[in-house]
This record gives sequence, structure tokens and C-alpha cells, in this order.
Amino acid sequence: MRNSKGNGMSVLLIGVGILVLLGVFGPLLGWLFSLVIPILMVALGYYGIRRGNTLMGWVILGIGVIWLMGKLSWLIGPILGIILIIYGVSRLKNGRPRY
Repeated sequence: MRNSKGNGMSVLLIGVGILVLLGVFGPLLGWLFSLVIPILMVALGYYGIRRGNTLMGWVILGIGVIWLMGKLSWLIGPILGIILIIYGVSRLKNGRPRY
């Protein structure tokens, strides 16, 4: 008789995989899965730079960062707007122009 001590996680992963294939979790986890590949590209590019393959590492890192910025543009845009508003208010409070 085999030891079935570690089968719980395997059964859970198979079940989640079947639900994803059937489309149950697709709309819920689609945005998360779309972020995985750009994050992995950034990590792979960083790893390549650290290991000495700088040209390929920078290329993969750059593509990953651009792709990730495209995916997170819904978050980056409002944050940039808030930063610009805070900076403008702080310049108005000082009363003197900075060159």
C-alpha cells in the first residue's frame, strides 16, 4: 500500500486546473494570470543580468517592464495624477516660483 500523505495538494491543484479549464475561475483569475508572464519576464531579465548575460537580460527586463506597465496602466495613471496634484498644491503654498 502506498503512502498517500502528500496527495492533498495534488488533488487540489488538479481540481483548480479543471475549474480553470471549464471557465469557472477564468473571469475571476484572468487578470492575475495576465500579470504572471510580465512579472516572470522581469525576474528572468534580472536573473540574466546577475548571471552575466547583460545584453539579453536587459532586453528581457525592458520588455517585461513595458508589458507590466501596460497591464498596470489603470493603476499608474491615477497615481500619477495624484502625485501631480500634490506637487502643484505644494508649489502654490510656497508662493515663490522655483526655476
